[in-house]
Amino acid sequence: MAGPRAVAIVLSDGERGELERRVRRRKIAHADAMRAEIVLLAADGLNNCAIAEESGSSRMTVMTWRKRFASRRLDGLDDEPRCGAPRKIGDDKIADVVETMPSHATHWSTRSMAKASGLSVSTVHRIWNAFSLQPHRSETFKLSTDPRFVEKVRDIVGLYLDPPERALVLCVDEKSQIQALDRTQPLLPMRPGQAERRTHDYERHGVTTLFAALDVKAGTIVGKCMPRHRAREFRKFLDEVERNVPANLDIHVVMDNASSHKTKLIRAWFAKRRRWHVHFTPTSSSWINQVERFFALLSEQQIKRGVHRSTAELEAAINTYIKIRNADPKPFRWIKSADDILASIERFCRRTISDHEAAA
Repeated sequence: MAGPRAVAIVLSDGERGELERRVRRRKIAHADAMRAEIVLLAADGLNNCAIAEESGSSRMTVMTWRKRFASRRLDGLDDEPRCGAPRKIGDDKIADVVETMPSHATHWSTRSMAKASGLSVSTVHRIWNAFSLQPHRSETFKLSTDPRFVEKVRDIVGLYLDPPERALVLCVDEKSQIQALDRTQPLLPMRPGQAERRTHDYERHGVTTLFAALDVKAGTIVGKCMPRHRAREFRKFLDEVERNVPANLDIHVVMDNASSHKTKLIRAWFAKRRRWHVHFTPTSSSWINQVERFFALLSEQQIKRGVHRSTAELEAAINTYIKIRNADPKPFRWIKSADDILASIERFCRRTISDHEAAA
């Protein structure tokens, strides 16, 4: 039985303008910006689950503020009056804590901000929490400039969500320069109340490159370690993959734009095999190649904290990891459609442009 339909939101031009200003404003509390974003997404036709995922809130929170806006419009997004002592710190002081940039450093700490503002460290901490500010953290991003970005995203996501009949979809790439590292002193193992400890320095014992092909549907891996990652090694790996896939199926290969993937040698290899179909990912978009998720798991669970005194030990550990995974494969589940991905990127770009315009 279907649940109750979500309340429809239709905005006037004035309401939309005010909500967009709230999302862009730097000195607005995180909760107020989130409520404005929820209403804007609801007005764009998104359902409650999609809004919760996009805004980082719960479904119940989305339902609450959606209903309150529908009944009381902009006034419904304000907090109800609460009991307790009146606030002692004014809006101007809070704005200084939120907006002021240090002249002597790249970012504030709670102590340096407390000293500059005349407030206590705990007060600064509470204000930053209210506005979801973490000056000590920094994240990275990169947007693809591929002119065929939309076309490639639709092509590859279509393979994931609706693969062709009588065909395999393989995500192929190489993880290069994997170092065989040994610590200069023995590890101290974990024990109750004590984390595993290791020395900060290490000894290098060579590098290897892992070529891997992930079967998107089955979750199995074809992997092969080689000392280098040139086109000739990549061709040898393709030969290995061909020996491990059924001969009566078409093969759709998803791979990036590395130079070793586009040489004359590789083009000739594919040209001789009509059942192989190549799908290149957009530039700067490794996130769309599912084998990258396997590489992340391999690094986290085997390589990063492993001790390897030679490349032979390292390659043996990698091969064992692949063998164990193939014995009980767990395919990654791709859930976002191409339209959802492109809409999310568009919203990110619009927010970025708005932030730059507001700061100008």
